[in-house]
Amino acid sequence: MIGKRGPVTSRGSSDPQEYAVSRTDLALDLLEHPATRTASAPVPAAAPVPTAAPVPAAASGGVPAAEPRGAFGGALPATTADGLLVPTSAGSRDYANLDHAASTPALTSVAAAVEATLRSYASVHRGNGFASRVTSAWYEQAREQVARFVGARSEQDVVIFTRTTTDSWNLLARALPADTTVVVFASEHHSTLLPWTRRAGGTTVTLPVPRSIEGGLALLHEALAAVTTEHALVVVTGASNVTGEVWPITRITRIAHHYGARVALDAAQLAPHRRVDIAATGVDYVALSGHKLYAPYGAGVLAGRVDWLDAAEPYLVGGGATARVTGEQVVWATGPARHEGGSPNVVGAVALAAACAALTEHHDDLVRYEHLLAERLRRGLEALPGVRVHSLFGPGSDRVGVVAFTVDGVESGLVSTALSVEHGIGVRDGKFCAHPLVDALLADQASAGSPAPAPGAGLQPTVGACSDDGLLGTGTPATAVRASVGLATRPEHVERLVAAVAELAAYGPGLAYTRGPNGWEPAADPREVSLPRPW
Repeated sequence: MIGKRGPVTSRGSSDPQEYAVSRTDLALDLLEHPATRTASAPVPAAAPVPTAAPVPAAASGGVPAAEPRGAFGGALPATTADGLLVPTSAGSRDYANLDHAASTPALTSVAAAVEATLRSYASVHRGNGFASRVTSAWYEQAREQVARFVGARSEQDVVIFTRTTTDSWNLLARALPADTTVVVFASEHHSTLLPWTRRAGGTTVTLPVPRSIEGGLALLHEALAAVTTEHALVVVTGASNVTGEVWPITRITRIAHHYGARVALDAAQLAPHRRVDIAATGVDYVALSGHKLYAPYGAGVLAGRVDWLDAAEPYLVGGGATARVTGEQVVWATGPARHEGGSPNVVGAVALAAACAALTEHHDDLVRYEHLLAERLRRGLEALPGVRVHSLFGPGSDRVGVVAFTVDGVESGLVSTALSVEHGIGVRDGKFCAHPLVDALLADQASAGSPAPAPGAGLQPTVGACSDDGLLGTGTPATAVRASVGLATRPEHVERLVAAVAELAAYGPGLAYTRGPNGWEPAADPREVSLPRPW
């Protein structure tokens, strides 16, 4: 068990989860006294960044007003999660959503579009009834909206509705010509890294995690120059789901095309924050997920060149994928229908189209707003003693609003749990389905020599390295914490996170925690966390 804040000493227990904590700091008593604890531990000032209008104060347990977002040139789209209250150890508090990179709440306009679709929902392309005709028309109009959103080329490209980015890449992997060499960096999300290795033929070249943009481009040049197969495909993310760093897609595309290779762009993390344009960048394929784009209704997209897709066997064999079936022959459809066998997810497609329309309309305001939040988040965390913000390409790299960090001497799972229980903040901890990248980042920190935590700052384990959680021998956490901003994030949420992490780094958690089968939990949870089922 891990106790409340105070200097940490090992009990020498054989159980690696056992820690003893003594409270000797009078200042902590003052911090935790309800009459004096009006703010979190002092946060070192970060470099100045532009600020929005002050967030209006809310009553205890209330929700900060959303008006400050309008200071960025117009009202931004609202989400269905706005105003969500969550239980904390200090009572009910508005939810600080800093977990957009994992999944996003629906926009209210998306939820409205879904409700309208359900009113007249019917089968697609399978009936002449009014509802069926309307649903079929909306489904194809959703495809057109998504095509505009990703900058698809009208004559060359096709938009196929899938379930997720993972589903999209598995579809494309099945559609590749047999003699295709796939080149991918080890820093990719597993959904982008792994599907190519399960093909019956072809070769997959996995490049090491690059530590600079120029180094990565040099690796790509070298790998493509060595390709001997007729076809080649470079698979790359638009923005890292771990560090938020943006890859130079146009440069990568030029290099790939120079060697006759195609490019597949993972836009799952890029599309919610930046424009995606197939025609402008020259990429050949794009994949994205609705649940990361404020449309969590089970739809994703694969968009790109139709030739390989039309030449491949259908991804799902069944109704809708066929043009003609006789006792002797099956003629498969071409275009999107070839790989959309079965009754399609019309609701998901409409939701995704509605999100694309809203994000396109508010794009400039969204970029400015997220830049403010991301800069304050990154600079605030970088200024904290004992906190490490991790980077793939180094200082000054272009990034979206995703930040991975660690707290020296404190397990990342405990950090995320304490942020939730004590402060009402949602972040993610772990390796984010990008194990090779996170392992490389944390190995850099460990080899650099993570300093021992200051007295009272975190936890000293009684055993050595842990593979999935815990601390490495240097005190470096074996996993990381990721904070990511979006439309459900308010400026106050970022300030709350930075202050809470400062407290954790300086004093450890404010409650006693134990680690069990489900991870870290309060030893005596003061919250009421049970909720009735929504059905």
